[in-house]
Amino acid sequence: MLDGSSGRSWYHVFPPGDFAASSDRFDVTIAGNHFAPDGVTLDVPQLCGRVDFTTPLDPWPVTWRSPGIMGWYGLVPFMECYHGVVSFGHGLGGDLLVEGESASFDGGRGYLEKDWGRAFPAGYVWMHSNHIDEDASASLVASVALIPWLRGSFRGFIVGLVHHGQLHRWATYNRSRETLLAIDDQHVRWALDGPDGRLELSAERVRGGLLHAPLRTAMHQRVEETMDGRISIRHTDAAGRVLLEGEGSCAGMEVFGDIDGLLATRGK
Repeated sequence: MLDGSSGRSWYHVFPPGDFAASSDRFDVTIAGNHFAPDGVTLDVPQLCGRVDFTTPLDPWPVTWRSPGIMGWYGLVPFMECYHGVVSFGHGLGGDLLVEGESASFDGGRGYLEKDWGRAFPAGYVWMHSNHIDEDASASLVASVALIPWLRGSFRGFIVGLVHHGQLHRWATYNRSRETLLAIDDQHVRWALDGPDGRLELSAERVRGGLLHAPLRTAMHQRVEETMDGRISIRHTDAAGRVLLEGEGSCAGMEVFGDIDGLLATRGK
């Protein structure tokens, strides 16, 4: 758990018997905590209460030809890590007690994603925002990572940008290509060309809190994540016309691991 305003984080361990999940729908219980399509109930020392999802979830479309955000890579049985977007954005309501102080989520906007597999990538960048000033319904999720593949590895990327009711994709599997990826201590700058036009991102790196994340043998406190970053977003079509230009605030962001290796590795 991460408090994006302060950078504080907490980690709780539960016995396996406290975990239950449906195999065919989003319904997860961990002791007194419940996660479902209508909201989240939390009962841990630092957080307790109920946040309702006041509008339906908006997932990345899943079809037999393109099973979610990973495309056909999601069908490969030996991938190290799998990823899914449960909701690009949905309305929030309700209240939580945060270390005894009430925090209202009425009128807020939520986002849900999931990861599963053996371990997080050895090096990756991930970012998200659905508070984009140009379009109140817009949402961005973007990730580039070192992907183990047979006896080697490659740099793979997935980007989804929703605006004006349409999902635009830039991904390794749809023949998009990176024209810029630059990472320093202050910023991540990234530009991509693909079937849906050109996307330019410039994300400000802000200090965050440390989260536990899976390695192959255990959970380790190793990933620094911020929830109050800012991302400059510019989307143009093939003719250079601007389709969306704005700044994503309340942005989640992780820059982790072997970034030099990530930058030096070729795409697939």
